[in-house]
Order: sequence, then structure tokens, then C-alpha cells
Amino acid sequence: MIRNELTIKEMRLEAGGRLSPADVVFHTSKPAWTPGEKVIWICHALTANSDPEDWWPDLIGPGLCIDTERDFVVCFNTLCSPYGSSSPASVNPATGRPYLLDFPAVTIRDIAAAGLAVRERLGLAAVDLLVGSSLGGFTAFEMALAAPGVFRHQVYIATAPRVSPWLTAMNEAQRMAIEADPTFRAAGSTEGGLAGLRCARAQGLVSYRSFAGYLRTQYEEDPDTLFAGRAASYERYQGEKLVRRGFDAYSYWYLTRALDSHNAGRGRGGLAAALQTLRGDIHVVDIDTDNLFPPEEADAYAALIPGVVRHTITSQFGHDGFLLEHGQIAGILTPILRP
Repeated sequence: MIRNELTIKEMRLEAGGRLSPADVVFHTSKPAWTPGEKVIWICHALTANSDPEDWWPDLIGPGLCIDTERDFVVCFNTLCSPYGSSSPASVNPATGRPYLLDFPAVTIRDIAAAGLAVRERLGLAAVDLLVGSSLGGFTAFEMALAAPGVFRHQVYIATAPRVSPWLTAMNEAQRMAIEADPTFRAAGSTEGGLAGLRCARAQGLVSYRSFAGYLRTQYEEDPDTLFAGRAASYERYQGEKLVRRGFDAYSYWYLTRALDSHNAGRGRGGLAAALQTLRGDIHVVDIDTDNLFPPEEADAYAALIPGVVRHTITSQFGHDGFLLEHGQIAGILTPILRP
């Protein structure tokens, strides 16, 4: 995948702030689209980046389900992410220092607007397949509603058109962990709040997985173990892993706030009215053990979308099944891409 950058001179944000400029990093499988190639647009999840070969390596690449040699594949890095697009880690041109908590509030609708600006930059009049999972699904809903008729096929995996109270509660608990770190507000650099971020990530991971998944991977094999520690060590490892990947507490805090802004029905007459306007071949995919986006939620909103096709992924790994169940996801995408 090829890394690209787009600078938007000024971006006015839904909550009233603005970014001057707004930078958007995006990856494409080729330098430019060639007529006749299928355009595949991927929207990434919370802590991923704009190179989908990095986090979906068994699905995206040469000769794979989404073929980077055959298809024109696009993925952009969300605003607030520390992986290149404008975020709290970016330098505030007014001060010459990182924005940190001076970064303006960003909504999912703003993130979608940045993606649509990338589409304009690439000159893509139509997209053959739009795929979004988790936060990426939030973004995909907003892009499809803002640009009706552009996205011919849409696949929404482990996501929803509106944030649930359950997810907001999870997000707030993670933000509270970050805020409890005294360096979060006191530090003048992105090194602040890292202990809180480790804790927040450990909390989040529990919600991303399932009882069966932890039983399968973290079970104490020694029957004489006095204090179980394998799962505890795994939680600490995952918190540290995110920090080593270059994620900062401010970007995580802002991204979870963006999640809480998500309501595809806002300003569109409510959720049911908005979903009725979706056009294209639309597929809704849930995961049977997903604690964040349970199947009953997918059933409820899918019933509002005209002509929707429903799928269920079976997994022991909860919400993270969208990252791990490559074969089942390919089984859904391949008939759409290669009918």
C-alpha cells in the first residue's frame, strides 16, 4: 500500500471548532485508479491505521480476497488518530506545540467528511465496495448517508448506525482511567497519561473479547496455581503493546469522545428515516459473541434498511472476531466482489 497525504486548508467541525489546516493520511494500493478497476474503500477501527494490509493481512493483499494488485483499495486514517492525520498529537500552528487537550472536538461526521475529501482528491465518482468495522462502520454509515448513490455495495461489520448507552459507558470508564493519571492534564507532551492509557486499553480489551475466548487462551493449566495470573499478565501486556505502537492518551481520549457523538439520524429526521435513505446493496454482519454490538442490536437496525442482507459470524473472540475470523469475512466479501 502507498502512503499519501491530503491537506485541507480549513475544516469547520460539527461541534463548532475548526482545523486550519486539517491533515489526512491515506493509503492506496496503486498510485492512481485505472478505469475498469474495482474501487474498494476500507474504514478502519479505533486504534488501527490507514494501511489495512497491516491489520487485515489475511484478507487484503496480492491474490487475497481484497486483491491489492487487481483492485484499487483505499483506506484513510481517521482524524484524532496519532498515525498521521490531524490529532491531539499534531502541532498546533498557533503555539508551535502539540494540541493535546486544546484539540477541537471531532465527531464521526467530521471523520466521514475527511474521507469524502480524500474521495474527491482521488477523483472517484463511484466506489464498488465500502467496508467498515466497529468505529470504521460508524464512519462508513456517515459516508454512505452523506454521499447517496456513490457506494454500490456496503458491508457493515460489528457496528451500528448509532452509539449505544452500553458502548458510551465503556468509553467513559476508559476515559476515567486516563483522567485518573495525574500526568494527563499536567504534562506538556504526548508522554502524559500513558499509565492511564495502559489501564484504559486493558479495560477496553475485556469488552472486545468474550468469556469463551479468555477461557480458551488464558486458562491456568496448572491445577495447583494459588493466584491466577495468566489473564492478568495478558491485560498488562495489551496495555503496554498499545503504548509501544505509538498511541497516546490524548488521541485515545478524543477518539472515544468521537464514538460517543455517533448518531446517523441526527439532523436527518431520526434513525429510521435516515436508514431508509441508504441506497445500494447493503450487508449487515454481526458476531454472535460480540458484547459491544450484540446480534439483537444488528437485527433491530437492519430491519430499518431497505433490502438489507444479514450475516452472522461465529466466533469465540467477541467483538475482535472482525479482526480474527478472516475466512468467514472472506466468505461474505468474495461473492460481492467476484459474483
